[in-house]
This record gives sequence, structure tokens and C-alpha cells, in this order.
Amino acid sequence: MSTSAHHVGSSIPAAERRKLIEVSIPLQKINEESAREKSIRHGHPSTLHLWWSRKPLATSRAVLFAQLVDDPASRPDLYPTVEDQELERKKLFELMERLVVWENSNDEALLREAYQKILESTDGNPPPILDPFAGGGSIPLEAQRLGLEAHASDLNPVAVLINKALIEIPPKFAGQRPVFPGAADETFQDWPRATGLAEDVRRYGQWMRDEAEKRIGHLYPKASLPDGTKATVIAWIWARTVTCPNPECRIAMPLTSKWWLGKKKGKEAYVVPVIEGKTVRFEIDHDPAKAPTAETDGTVGRQGATCVRCGSAVELKYIRAEGRAGRMGSQLMATVAEGDRRRIYLAPTPEHKSAANVERPATAPPGSIFDNPRNFNTKVYGLTEFADLFTPRQLTALTTFSDLVSEARERVLADARAAGMPTGDRLEAGGIGAAAYADAVATYLGLVNSRCADYWSAVCSWHNTGEKMRNTFGRQAIPMVWDLAECSPFSASSGGYDSQLRWTSSACGRTPATNQGFARSASALEAVNRPTTGLSTDPPYYDNIGYSDLSDFFYVWLRRSLSDVHPSLLSTMLVPKAEELVANPYRHGGKDGAQEFFEDGFREVFRRARENALPDFPITVYYAFKQQDTSKDGQASTGWETLLEGMITSGWQITATWPMRSELGNRMLSQGTNALASSIVLALRPRPENAPRIDRRGFTAALKSELPQKLRELQQGSIAPVDLPQAAIGPGMAVFSRYSRVMEDDGSSMTVRTALQRINVILDEVLTELENNFDAETRFALTWFRQHDFGTGVFGDAENIANGRGISLDHVERSGILTKGGGKAALIAPRDMPADYDPSGDDAISQWEVVMHLTRALATDGIPAASALLGQVPGTVDRDLCRELASLLFKLAEDRKKTALAVDFNQLGAAWNDIARGAETAGTQGTLL
Repeated sequence: MSTSAHHVGSSIPAAERRKLIEVSIPLQKINEESAREKSIRHGHPSTLHLWWSRKPLATSRAVLFAQLVDDPASRPDLYPTVEDQELERKKLFELMERLVVWENSNDEALLREAYQKILESTDGNPPPILDPFAGGGSIPLEAQRLGLEAHASDLNPVAVLINKALIEIPPKFAGQRPVFPGAADETFQDWPRATGLAEDVRRYGQWMRDEAEKRIGHLYPKASLPDGTKATVIAWIWARTVTCPNPECRIAMPLTSKWWLGKKKGKEAYVVPVIEGKTVRFEIDHDPAKAPTAETDGTVGRQGATCVRCGSAVELKYIRAEGRAGRMGSQLMATVAEGDRRRIYLAPTPEHKSAANVERPATAPPGSIFDNPRNFNTKVYGLTEFADLFTPRQLTALTTFSDLVSEARERVLADARAAGMPTGDRLEAGGIGAAAYADAVATYLGLVNSRCADYWSAVCSWHNTGEKMRNTFGRQAIPMVWDLAECSPFSASSGGYDSQLRWTSSACGRTPATNQGFARSASALEAVNRPTTGLSTDPPYYDNIGYSDLSDFFYVWLRRSLSDVHPSLLSTMLVPKAEELVANPYRHGGKDGAQEFFEDGFREVFRRARENALPDFPITVYYAFKQQDTSKDGQASTGWETLLEGMITSGWQITATWPMRSELGNRMLSQGTNALASSIVLALRPRPENAPRIDRRGFTAALKSELPQKLRELQQGSIAPVDLPQAAIGPGMAVFSRYSRVMEDDGSSMTVRTALQRINVILDEVLTELENNFDAETRFALTWFRQHDFGTGVFGDAENIANGRGISLDHVERSGILTKGGGKAALIAPRDMPADYDPSGDDAISQWEVVMHLTRALATDGIPAASALLGQVPGTVDRDLCRELASLLFKLAEDRKKTALAVDFNQLGAAWNDIARGAETAGTQGTLL
């Protein structure tokens, strides 16, 4: 897109300035960093405590920044020409690309630079940011990191506690030296952010661990190894048992889903059941030749169980009945011990069996599991209370550690006073003295215990490939587990207390701890009654996740540990559920009632938010897009349409839709045409009360008029071609939703589904019209590619296509993009392009040839090679058209189900800005972006 310099006019009022998120963002880099974030653990806020479906920090940070920062085209007072605007937009993209990198998340200089841009766009007065569905806290945390006042609200007390630990507590004690005796002298002299608080969490947590070992360590004996030495136990592997229903057998029948313990090559280990009369004992074997096969691995599955002694098939309904009658037991199958860089698997011993034989503590937390078969299937086996999800020994450990939180708090209080801190008010009363500090440390220690519950339950299992503990919540449910793995609290492995303490304290130390943060318990409807805050939120999506039911698992332990520290927050027996905005069929009279409850509540929340919206800023809302949200005919499902319809009828204008991915790679294309994002971010502004109507013809004309420029703006953000159609819905819906009504020819109102169809039709027309801008060789190649891609076709057909574009087939051959002979012709595929190509001396160069060579260079040698190649391309070649050609070729290859080609062209489009930046330093002439 080449433009000539011209002045654009005067400054635009704040309420009319388009924000960056409403124009263009560096989507590919945001998505790459969001995906990479999944592999980052140390210090990541997600390791503070488990929460379901957290938004990536990179996404949250980028969206908030772009939501507040003006698009340069809206500031002609600062950037008077189109060239100035594009240059500034490019600088903002580069800033965002640095901002979303995890390693830069606490880079103070970079964050100051970002905050300065926010100040420039908000007249020095950025709004506080509210998330009324705060959940795991990504959005409020990133608002605080960007220097904004953050407000987190959620109905769920577990979510509120997580948000307090992320944004409310750390700023109160930022720069505070640790008070644990000697800690401040042993480590840093400087304690930035909440590192001092984190150090105290670690120190007092270690005291708790040591004290707990004194009290209950005898319940966790060491393992005796074959050489006579002792080793710390990582886990005990138990099989649940029921009596075999065969009257001639009646053994305590072991129920296990697998015999395998470790599958690493050369270190194989598995359990072997040995029948001795009417009993079963277990041995450990390591011979791969005798190992269980897929058919012989385990005794129980979805269809039922098999008795290891008599071979009887046993139905699950019998096992369920035995469980409900209280007749389900357990038998130790194996012990896993720590070895020298390996696991050691041992057969059960009487000592280790008897060590687990303890009384169930009377102080185990009360609470019944909600009857939700979608998320819980333990109830049908008789595990109906949350305490039933733990063995007596696990309950003993967790109650011991819970009691120690209060004792640790008293020690912190005494040490803080000794360090010179005044006692002051408690944390819940807003205090910042010794009493509040003791509450703060106790809060994190309570979260550590809650993390432990995730690994110390009787529905954990052993991961025989990774040879490690699986936690309770491997997915958003509590399933029945047959071969349960009971972790030792005092091992150094991933399930031990030390590990849980390390994750929580490290996450605390990396919080930004700047500005004020507020986390409170309230319904979303109550929370949005704030006319002074901006809004960014990730609301629930129908019944995807039963947050309140699932979080009860943690709540019962948090309440036991911290009810004295947070009495008002943890006052109820279980998590409040009646007002939770989730379409739960088991709470709202079936599927229809649940859907109505959710949709009515959703519309009311955003109707109220519309009444209190700030006029100068869009709001941003995340939508959990899923593969099943597309029907067989490719049209959007009722979920997506209902969301858009609900927003529009609530008085909002949709100004952007951005597909956000937390997973990248070629797999998304191999799944078919609908390579959908994991979520979509919508930017919305209040629609004026006096918004006009328009008819279908006027709506279509507006789309045709506005979409071409909007697409060019979108592509400045280096959007992967796979994401362009979804991103283009934003500008299209902006046209549709700015009118109070779009009228069909019969006088009825156009539906969202029809509008989406029209937007897609116009988008295809716009892309087709763009083809007229390509040079003749490229237009020839596109026509041929539609018919044959890189296969051979009839020479005469090729000649006719070339003649129709005013060029000869000989000329096309000389231009280096086609081969002919023997009555046949074929385009040269990127992989067959010569590696020694020098575009600087090519006097017949075309956009097609450039794209083919760049595709080969990128696929073969990466971005540096592609940049070097583009740097040699003459300035007479329009680079913007080359980028548009890559996007078009992706769509054509995808339509023809040429997945490998689609991946290559998608990667070129996605990497274009990086390639172009590299080309600038490689000596490129002319404007690349």
C-alpha cells in the first residue's frame, strides 16, 4: 500500500479517537508469545494457585495496552501525514512486540515506556481497569503491571483470594524486608517489589514443613532399597478393591487402569499380580519382553472390570453399588522411591501398608460434592463428601499443615513486631502493620496448602511415561481414579510440600506490586455499577466450566486454613452458587432453563455496563471460541451469534474482533478449513441512543466502501493469513452494529447470521478486486494456480490465459515462474525455485516470483535468509502487494486442501513484518511496511 504525503486535518476529540485495538495490532507476535507462555513455569502467576482457563498474560497485556493507546491516525495533531501515522503505528507495534515477551514482564524501563504511551493517549489520566469476572486474575494483574489501578471482582471467593494475592497484597508490602530472623542479612540488600514478602513466605513455609515432619513424619517411612540403604518415598501406588461377585472366588479384587509404573526405555517397570489362594500380592518386574500389552494392561475400564483370579467380567454398576455401600477398599501395589536420577519401584511391605493405617481426623473439613455428573463421577462410587476424596493419611497431613498456618502467622506477627513494625489493623481492615503483614504471609501459606490438596488427594494418579505425580485437576473435572498415587509430603518431587511452596513464593516475588489493586467478592452485575472504570473481561461461556462446583475442592481447605485471616470472604460453608453466571443444567431446571439463565444474565450485565461505560475508551471482552462453534455449512453457531446479538441489543457497537491463540503451529491447519482461535477478543463502544437505521443496500455499500482500507490497516499488524477472515469480521460488524437497525427488503431486521454472511461475501469480493492491482505475470499465475496449483496443465490453456492478460507464455517462462514443453505447462513450486536467485539483477521480476522465492527461503533457512532476499528486491516491486499475495495464496491453498502449501504461505504472511524489518538492515530500497 503506497501513499503520498498529505495532511489529514485537526485533532479529534478523545471520545472519537480510535484506539489501536480498533485498527491494527501485531497479532502474530501476541499469539506466539501467548502460546510460548504455556511452557513457562518458574514465577508465572498461574503457579500461585490453580485456576481454570486463565487468559495468557501476553494476550491480556497487549489487549489492555491497545485498548488505551490511540491509533496514530486519530492523532493528526501529533502525526499529520499518513506516512507519519504509519511510522508511529510501526513503532507502537515494535513496542508491543517487546512488551508481550515473558522475560520482559518486569522490565521497568520498558513498562515506563508503555505507560508513557498510555498517558499520552489518556490526557495524563488513564482510567482504572475493572474485570467483573476476574477468575485467575490475568487481566487485573496485567493492568497493574502497565501502571494502571486494577479492580478485580468475582463472585467466587477462591478467585477473589487469588486476585488479592496477585494485585492487592503485594503493593501493600512492596520493598518490605523479610522479618524472618536473619533472612534479610543472608540474601539481598535490596528487596524490590514483593520479593521480601516472598522470602518470608518461603522461610515460614519451610518452618511449617519441618514442624509437620516432626509431628507426622512417622506416617511416611523411608523405603528400604535392595542394597540395604534407605530412600525417601515419592509416592505409594494403591489399587481400589471390591469383593469379586463370583461366589467361588470372592477375593478382594484389585481395580487398576494400568500395571505399568515406568515406560522409559531401559528403565521399564510394571506391577505383576501374583495369586496366592484367595489373596493377591504384587511384585515388580522390569523385563520388557514380559510387559503388559494394551490388551492386558490393567483390570478396569469404561466397560467394567475383570477379576485377576477367576477372570469374571464385573459390571461397573456392581462396583458402584459396592462403593455406595461403603465396601470399597484399597491395596498397596507399589512404592516409588527417589533414586540417583531415576525412580526406584518397590513391591509393597508390611511396614508401608501399616503406616497408612491411620484414623480419619475428626477435624476434616465438611462439605458435600455437588451432584454434577458432567464434572464429578466420584459420587456414584460412594465418594460424596470432599473429605472422601482423600485417604485418612492425606487428611491427617492436610489438617496438620492447615493448623500450622495459624501457628506460622503468630510467629510472623512476633517477628514483625521485633523488626520494628507497629501492630496495626488486620489485613481485612486495610492494615499495613505487623498484624496485616502476618495475615499476608499466612494467606500465601494457605494457598500453598491448597496447592498441596491438588496433589495429595485420592484421585491423583501416577504418570507412567513422565514418572511423576498427576495432580487432581488434570482437566476441569474430578474423575474417579482406580490406581491412586498417594504422594509423600516430605519428598523433593513435584508433589511434595517443598515444590508447592516454591511455586507459590516464586509467583509472589514476581508480581509487579505497583499501584493499588483491589479485589472484592461481588456479582458481575454489582461490579459493573462503576461509572469511572474501563472494562476488560473474560466472562464465562455457557457451561464450559463449572467454576463454583470445582473450586469447592480448594475452598474447604482454604476456609480451614484462613477463615481467621479473611473472615468475611470465607464465611460460607461452600462457594456461593445461586448467582454464578454459568449455564448449569443441574441448577436451572435443565439445559433450556440454564441457557436462558445464562443469556439473560449475560445481556443484563452488559446492558448495565453500557449505562456506565466511559465514552473515551472501548471495552474488551473475550469469547471462548471452540471448534464446535462452527456448523457443517461453515456458518457460525448460535453461541457466537448469540454473543454478538446480545452485545448489539445491549447497546454496544462492535469495533474489532481479534482471534487469539494460545496454541500455534501447523496442527491448526491440518484440522481443516475452520482453523479457529482459542478465543476472540471483541472491542466494543456504546452505540449512540439516536443511531440511525439503514437498509440492506446501504449496509452492503458501506461494507464495500470501508472494508478495503480496513483490511490494509489490519495487515499492518502482520496478521497470519489464517487469522485474517476472523479479524475482518470486526470492521464488518462495526458497520452493522453502528446502526440501530439494518432493514431487509421485507421490512424485517437483518439478523447477525445474515450480516456475517454478507461480510464474508464482501470480504471475498474485496480480495478478488485486489487482484487487479497485481502485475500481469502474477494475475496469470493466480488463475493457473486456481485450476492446477503446481501441477501440469495443457499448454494451449496456459497460452490462452497469458494472452488474455496481454503477455506471452514465453514471457512468463522467461520471468522464472513457469516451465513448458511437450504440450504441457506448470508453475514452479517454491521448493523448486533456485537457491542462488539474485532478484537485484532480475529485469522481469514479478510479485509472484518474489513470493515464491521468499516462501522457499523462509521454509528452508528461516527469517534471516528471507530478509536478505527481500533486501535485494528492487524498489519497483510493491512489497505490500507481495504480502497480500501471500495471504491470498494461503486461502487458495486451504480451499484446495493443500495443507502443506497453506502452512508455508501462512508462515510467510505471519512472519512478514519480521522479514521486512530484517530486510531494512539488509539494504532494502523503498518502504517495506
